[in-house]
Formats: sequence, C-alpha cells, structure tokens
Amino acid sequence: RAAVPLLRPRNGAIVFIASTRALQSEPDCEAYAAAKGGLVALTHALAISLGPAIRVNAILPGWIETSPWARSSKRHDPDHRPIDRDQHPAGRIGTPEDIAATVAFLAGDGAGFITGQQLIVDGGMTRKMIYAD
Repeated sequence: RAAVPLLRPRNGAIVFIASTRALQSEPDCEAYAAAKGGLVALTHALAISLGPAIRVNAILPGWIETSPWARSSKRHDPDHRPIDRDQHPAGRIGTPEDIAATVAFLAGDGAGFITGQQLIVDGGMTRKMIYAD
C-alpha cells in the first residue's frame, strides 16, 4: 500500500517472487505451496486493481542454487550430479543472476505490455516429465 502512491505517477512495476511450488508439489510442503499460490493470486488481482498505472507480475523460480551466496559459515561450492543437471532441459541449475535478470526485465520498459502474469524461470523443469530417482 505504501508504495502505490510512489509507483503510480512513474507507471511503476511490482514483481513478486513466488515459486514453482505454487503449481507443483512434493510431500510435506503444503504451507509453502499455499503461500506461493497466494502470491500468484495476489499478482493477478493487483494487476487488475492497479492497472494501467502499475504493472504487477510474478516470477516463479524453480531450482536456484544459492549456496555460493549463503552467509560465510554455510557457503560452499555446489556439487551437482549429472542427473541433477539433466532433469533441466536447459542443462543446468538456475542461479540468482537468472532471477535478477528476469526481475530487471519485468520491471523495465521492455515489459510495458506485460501485467498480471506469472513467469516460470526453471530451466524448463516443470515442462519435462521426470522419472529420475
């Protein structure tokens, strides 16, 4: 609410970070999935309420490797198995830079006709039937 008066005169943009868990699940992640699903619903509702002055979109990241960016006591180099990379049609696990670039795009003028959308950034993983153990 506090940002709306500042965003409106600038034709600003809001970009939520949800998760692919809003669309698919593993066992025991009900609360997380519900929270991320709520962000997806909030995205399209706010896009209608705040448009046309403010665009609202959501990014749904998949597997994003953040361990190299963790606090120093928990930081480590990722050691992914070939099967981990192979389950992504893009051939790799995502990075924070992938998400940052998507945020920059959605917040910028090049996305001026995009609002109320959810953009999945997961290297194609949610589109592939995965049978690997």
